[in-house]
Amino acid sequence: MPIINFNIDALSSMKKYPKTLSYKGDLSLLKRPKVSIVGSRRPSSYSKLYTTKLSKELTSRGVVIVSGGAMGIDSIAHHGAGVSNTIAIYATGIDIKYPVVNKTLLENIENNGLVISQFDDDFKATSWSFVTRNELVVALGDILIVCEADLKSGSMRSVEYALKMEKEIFVLPHRLGDSEGTNELLKKGLATPILDIDKFCLRFGLSIDSDIPKDDFFYFCQTFPTLNDAVNKFGQRVYEAELEGIINIDNGVISLI
Repeated sequence: MPIINFNIDALSSMKKYPKTLSYKGDLSLLKRPKVSIVGSRRPSSYSKLYTTKLSKELTSRGVVIVSGGAMGIDSIAHHGAGVSNTIAIYATGIDIKYPVVNKTLLENIENNGLVISQFDDDFKATSWSFVTRNELVVALGDILIVCEADLKSGSMRSVEYALKMEKEIFVLPHRLGDSEGTNELLKKGLATPILDIDKFCLRFGLSIDSDIPKDDFFYFCQTFPTLNDAVNKFGQRVYEAELEGIINIDNGVISLI
């Protein structure tokens, strides 16, 4: 399988940068803003509903969803994002579709989105490979969202990675007795609740008109760069975009309109 032959800056926060990264799909997704979403393999109807809404709202702003391709919250996040807006990280080799129940989903992501594995092509999943996979999922995202989690779960191990990497952690709020892992994070002040999905997603800009080209300039502007940085990188294109009503420049900072 093809190997990613360049360093991904986001992975420098990992305890050890992977020796190799095999992939299938569209590497350009790595250049876009990315959000990691993890959670229970047996989510409640509430978590299913709002994970789907959250993924859709984020991808409408050009954000890529990163998850682990597993049952439950992972697959819901991938589906909600749409396969062309998602990155799946495998706990197996790149040639193995696991779990089998998600075979069609994973094949669609391979063909339209991006899948990545740090294991040999025919490697079968083990208990430790899921833990290793979780670290990569967390590292790739700009932030981590935990939609639902028990206290002792793989999702909470992902939280440990996020804390070490100093990533912002967000959770869906749950009732007492439900999702005790995320409630514990809120109790300890380690996570922020997403109380309004539309308001939360505004940190990535407004929902984007489908007629606006989703190119390097578009995704660069989603990171709220300074005017100087944008001009140094794209020159006159910056001022043309302002005249076209694509971007707004306020106090030397650029944002998409």
